[in-house]
Amino acid sequence: MLDLTKYESLGAALRDAVARWPDEVCLIEADREREKSRLTYRQFQEAAEPLAAALEDSGFAAGDRAAIIMTNQPKWLISAYAVFFAGGVVVPLDYKLSAKEHLQLLAHSKSKVLFVEYPLWRAITQAADFSALAVQTVLVTEAPPNVGLAGARRWEEFHAARAPEFRLRSRQDMACIVYSSGTGGRPKGCVLTHGNYLEQCRALTALYPFWPGVRYLSILPTNHAIDFMVGFIGPFTCGATVVHLRTLRPEFVREAFTRYKITYMSLVPLVLGNLQKGLQQRFAELPPLKRKIFNALLAANKRLTRRRPNLALSRRLLKQVHQAFGGELRALFVGGAFTEPQTLQFFYELGIQVANGYGLTEAGTAVTLNDFNPVRTDTVGRPLPGVELRIAEPDAEGIGEVAVRSNTVMSHYLDDPELTAETIVDGWLMTGDFGRIDDAGHLQLLGRKKNMIVTSEGKNIYPEDIENSFAGLAVKEYCIFAANFVWPQRSMVGEQLVLVLHPETGRAVDDALRAEISRRNMHLLNYKRVSGYVVWDRDFPRTASMKIKRAVLAEEIGKALDRAAVVSL
Repeated sequence: MLDLTKYESLGAALRDAVARWPDEVCLIEADREREKSRLTYRQFQEAAEPLAAALEDSGFAAGDRAAIIMTNQPKWLISAYAVFFAGGVVVPLDYKLSAKEHLQLLAHSKSKVLFVEYPLWRAITQAADFSALAVQTVLVTEAPPNVGLAGARRWEEFHAARAPEFRLRSRQDMACIVYSSGTGGRPKGCVLTHGNYLEQCRALTALYPFWPGVRYLSILPTNHAIDFMVGFIGPFTCGATVVHLRTLRPEFVREAFTRYKITYMSLVPLVLGNLQKGLQQRFAELPPLKRKIFNALLAANKRLTRRRPNLALSRRLLKQVHQAFGGELRALFVGGAFTEPQTLQFFYELGIQVANGYGLTEAGTAVTLNDFNPVRTDTVGRPLPGVELRIAEPDAEGIGEVAVRSNTVMSHYLDDPELTAETIVDGWLMTGDFGRIDDAGHLQLLGRKKNMIVTSEGKNIYPEDIENSFAGLAVKEYCIFAANFVWPQRSMVGEQLVLVLHPETGRAVDDALRAEISRRNMHLLNYKRVSGYVVWDRDFPRTASMKIKRAVLAEEIGKALDRAAVVSL
């Protein structure tokens, strides 16, 4: 890979990467069973640099900002490369946001250029506040012929014949403005520098290296911090290949593993959990003799890799399982929300390493990552190289707010010095997450500061911590709330916890499930026990990284159900 210590900017590193591996394949785009495109680094350069030149000709200057609203596809990366080459700042926006939210963030970020897919642009033009859009240049991809673009231009036709001028930037300069979560109320634009990204990439590839021939399967949106790093910056600075899959249907994801011999993939815990359920069902459907042989091989692999992974051994013992993943898979990366330990253990026993970690937008991509030295499924791993962690104001059990200090921590929140001062204190990023660090240096997370419940006895309860005790319930999804949060009461005493259950389609909460909930509940300390449950028949609202939008869900439940709907345990 490139020696990233020698570079001042992402643009310089990416420019050298495309020159160093001109004939290696850098991008493959597939839609269902059909491959749509395949680009070498040379072809990528030939597509991106005329775009950079056209940006410069349009008046785009170093330090100007360009927003991207697209699903993950080659044009996303080509556009970002062109912006970096021209010395600009990339503003990755979540394509799942509403047109109103897009307009709000475009205004807040002061973006001068917008790259956008045609259906998303059409929605923006129909929004009530469209007339206030101040973006100077809008480039629309894949617009049908002969349709009006409301003053925008076609991405495919926006290029210049001349060679672009590469514009130098420094490590301290702004590289991206990333919006940390939603847009409700106060936009939080995290300003990340070129140095932030270069240091993050160097730390991650030290643990999980890329090289020419590696193939990364991209299914998360590229605007997501994880995929931006390990589905763009990481592979490109190492000459690897990114495979963009335009569908999330399980059968096509499985086919992509075998067709493209995938080496790495990132996913969120919800998708990983669904993958686990699918595999467990397939194992259960094996004929008795095959199931017996499989269980014996699984037990042998579990015993021989109890403390350290041995990929070569696991591939021999559980050959068919690994062949189903293409035979070349080295690791899955998971993050963005809590991952159940039993899910991590399930995959580890199959010889499939799931590198779970902890990160937040304000700190780049990742703060900690599981290094499998030894295997620990009950934590989010150790700090990455160059990252310092401490627990602020720990209680008697060592629990307090997690604080981070690193060269990957953002510069500031855009145009919000007050929030910046609250969040970065004496050089330490205050994460808003509660946790503790054990004697081996592993971080255990317990929950969000804003979700903490204080009982009438003065006990601190973290819903996410209690939820861990109900991992693996036979339901589609679940979470825990304080009853007074869902159904507000003017009382500070008698707080009760309620388990919200969303059963699988067509299944009810039967006696066996109620008994399992009661059994697990009894193993909790008295003040952590749930008092009852409610059944919710809709999917939980989630962020782009698949975290539950707790406030939104609580409001929906509170409006649809009254407190009498709680079934006592």
